[in-house]
Amino acid sequence: MRKLKHSIAAIGLSSLLVAAGCSNDDSNGDDFSENVNYTISGIESGAGIMQAADRALDEYDSLEGWTLLPSSTGPMAIALDNAIRDEDPIIITGWTPHWMFAKYDLKYLEDPKKALGETEHISTMAREGLEKDNPDAYKLLDQFKWSVEEIESVMLEASEEGDPEAAARNWIEDNPDRVAEWTNGVAEGNGQEISLTYTEQDTELASTNVLKHVFEDLGYEVTITPVDIAIMWQSVATGEADATLGGWLPTTHGDLYNEYKDQLVDLGANLEGAKLGLVVPSYVEADSIEDLKPKE
Repeated sequence: MRKLKHSIAAIGLSSLLVAAGCSNDDSNGDDFSENVNYTISGIESGAGIMQAADRALDEYDSLEGWTLLPSSTGPMAIALDNAIRDEDPIIITGWTPHWMFAKYDLKYLEDPKKALGETEHISTMAREGLEKDNPDAYKLLDQFKWSVEEIESVMLEASEEGDPEAAARNWIEDNPDRVAEWTNGVAEGNGQEISLTYTEQDTELASTNVLKHVFEDLGYEVTITPVDIAIMWQSVATGEADATLGGWLPTTHGDLYNEYKDQLVDLGANLEGAKLGLVVPSYVEADSIEDLKPKE
């Protein structure tokens, strides 16, 4: 039977490095499965990608006996970097957008059963009444849309330099035409307060910091607050926050959307092409989850 380990603190980076394997002999799914010790390196056990990966363990015979190993995003990224440096095998829980795809040559394993969901989008959610209270702020939120490549460039700089605000500011300075699209027809503010909530994932850290600076350049006072996923949705639905840019739909946050959709305003996608899946370096010859081998 499969098993999901829950003690993140007890695992640490060393376990992920062991799970990454120590041989680059992965010419087929059988060899690859053995060399990663039938282990998927993951992030925090409560994350949506981990829940999706857990479903995949249930649905695929090829993952029978595999272990989903929780850790956190940082140690997982270090394990991936070490594996790629030596061309060792590794399989991780991954998602797009993420700076890893801008830095490394990676691929998703095909998921014919759609256990990890379809392609998603990231939506902007605003509180009820914001359009009436502050129509220009509402208009900017509604017009904020960008691409996977754009957000990943911000995420990569933030990861490498350790300063999400500086990465956001640099991107804004380098992309005035895109910012002009977002602010088209938006009047300058005069110190009005705007509050945004977000989860501390790299995607939301990038988008929220970018829009924060755009608002501030227009004369708004902006507060951004990191919260848990459920609180992010609740804060907008109850009016404690004006908006969030982090609604992953239709699958990842689908339950929360259904719970709160009648209490907030869905402004639609600010980014198309989001995705969850099992990810491997491109040099791994396995192309599908079904290419993997169950543990005997």
